Amino acid sequence: MAVLSTNSAGSKAPQMSSNKVATGLVCLAIVLTALQYAGLLPAWLHRLPESWIPPFAVWLDAAFNFVRTDLGLEKLTRWFAEGPLQFMLDTTANLLYGKKRWPRFEQIPWSAIAASAAVLGYYLGGWRLAVLAGGTFVWTALIGQWKIAMETMSVLLVAAPLAFCIGISLGIAAWKYAWVDRAIKPILSVLQTLPFFTYLLPAVIFFKVGPTAGAVATIIYAIPPMILMTTLGLKKVSPEVVEAGKMSGCSRWQMLRHVYVPAARTEILVGVNQVIMLCLAMVVLTAFIGMPGLGAKLLAMMGSFKLGRSFEIGVTIVLLAVTLDRLSKAWVVKLPEHFEKGTPWWKRHKYLLAGLGAFVFFTVLGQFVEWFAEIGRRQSLSQGKEIDTAIKTFLAFDIVQGTTEKIRYVLNVWVLNPFRDFLLSIPTTGFILLVVAGALALGGRKSGIYAAVFFGLVALTGWWDRSVITLYSVISAVILATLIGLPIGIAAARSEKWSKRVLLICDTAQTFPSFIYLIPAIMLFGITATSVVMSILIFAMVPLVRYTVEGLRGVPPEMNEAADMSGSTRMQKLWNVQLPLALPTMAVGFNQAIMFAFFMVIIAAFIGTQDLGQELQKTLAGTDLGKNFVLGICVSLMALTFDMAIMTWAERKKRVLGL
Repeated sequence: MAVLSTNSAGSKAPQMSSNKVATGLVCLAIVLTALQYAGLLPAWLHRLPESWIPPFAVWLDAAFNFVRTDLGLEKLTRWFAEGPLQFMLDTTANLLYGKKRWPRFEQIPWSAIAASAAVLGYYLGGWRLAVLAGGTFVWTALIGQWKIAMETMSVLLVAAPLAFCIGISLGIAAWKYAWVDRAIKPILSVLQTLPFFTYLLPAVIFFKVGPTAGAVATIIYAIPPMILMTTLGLKKVSPEVVEAGKMSGCSRWQMLRHVYVPAARTEILVGVNQVIMLCLAMVVLTAFIGMPGLGAKLLAMMGSFKLGRSFEIGVTIVLLAVTLDRLSKAWVVKLPEHFEKGTPWWKRHKYLLAGLGAFVFFTVLGQFVEWFAEIGRRQSLSQGKEIDTAIKTFLAFDIVQGTTEKIRYVLNVWVLNPFRDFLLSIPTTGFILLVVAGALALGGRKSGIYAAVFFGLVALTGWWDRSVITLYSVISAVILATLIGLPIGIAAARSEKWSKRVLLICDTAQTFPSFIYLIPAIMLFGITATSVVMSILIFAMVPLVRYTVEGLRGVPPEMNEAADMSGSTRMQKLWNVQLPLALPTMAVGFNQAIMFAFFMVIIAAFIGTQDLGQELQKTLAGTDLGKNFVLGICVSLMALTFDMAIMTWAERKKRVLGL
């Protein structure tokens, strides 16, 4: 007991001092803001003078130009883009949608792909997954979107394997060599928080506009989770397994191939799942740099406000995302099959033979029956115009217009605009002090120092006001998502049945490409600030609900029993037992909601904003790589500040609670 009390006192002292310092910083920020309102604050404390702003963009442009031209990196990347990468993309394009380039392979009939996908789904997860996999491709063909879907898939088939190979190689290197792990971790942290626009412009400059640039941006975007999951899996291999491998006389290569990698199979396959989903998300977003496919068509339809057609394309993207997610997750949990010695070859490979048989049958059938090879516009079952008419009719109802107008008015006039103006009115120094105080109170001294450095760098970039507007959208959306998502999560956690249903909805919603969330926001609220916040809110609410349910369901049964035996009411048990124990898990959900919001606020620039996302979108029209990188780093630094403080608090809380 003496040891416990000593540790407790020792852990509380730094926290108490951190809280006192944080309180002092908040008071100082309030004083600075009050002086600003009174007109007594020096101008340089309110906003940094332009003469103080270092020309980061100019320096970065000079560095990039040196690397591009003087070191000849652009020649190397262009050779790769126009040679090996273009060959791989042309090969998949020929096979999937009949792009007439060398090597001139014949297009695979849609029915053969659908049948093969159904067999694969049955092998991995039974008849339900077979219906989902086969049905997705049947839907895509019947709705008249086969060509644009295959344009997207042709890039995905190249990008995902390359991202996997690069990621697993770097993951093995990070596991093997500590200096690689130390060097790569901060890079991965930045890459995972950089807005996607920051990936696009360098890809365009070094690899030319179109599918090659889209593929490169997609590969780089999808690599980090593969590295992290590979490293995690290899580190978790039990010493007993390693010892058994050494005792059997395995060489280093054999140990890696036959011991470590098989033992880390689950984590590596989870990384594969993440690679596939991130590749699909990014390959849709590369429509901004001339990448054809579903993303480009969706962007065009949304730009012309054809919501019916946008809805159909959105459904196709969702179905593809859900199918790929379910197939890869089923692959993770499926254990390798073992057969008795002497089992015939055809029995050991019956699903492979069934898939090949279905593929050959429908390929041959497509040669004689055109409908099984390709469905044209006349045979398409698209109802885009009808859906568009139905949506416009629904939105024209007085009750719908009245409700959306009231919500839009209240949010814009009473909440969002005043909140934005208030944040912009806070002096730069006062704002940084508030952020540092929050980081200090949550994550301690280290998080506070990083917050000061990160937000100080944001101020020095000269994009402070745009950064604050970006932050205002994120904070507004996350607060609203919390107010809506937490009650839903708490209510769902009360029963096993509703927990499963809500978690299934969350799993499905997490597979939706981010573009999808713009559609309902634009439909209901038009091109306004409310639409921006609403689209972010929908996207950010998913992890909040998910981790609230998981946190509350994960409370130890004995704690619930103790609360019941003490005569606690349901509300008392929730507030005094369940929520305190679930808070560390819920904090992870809150952190993910903030990360999702930072990602989505850049997507929302398509609606029309005045934040960093809008400026990033403008850079894609030129070659201003320095400005593009500076804007991306601003978003990354703000996101990393929140991530570090919240996750440090969650880990500390887990240790205190003994979780």
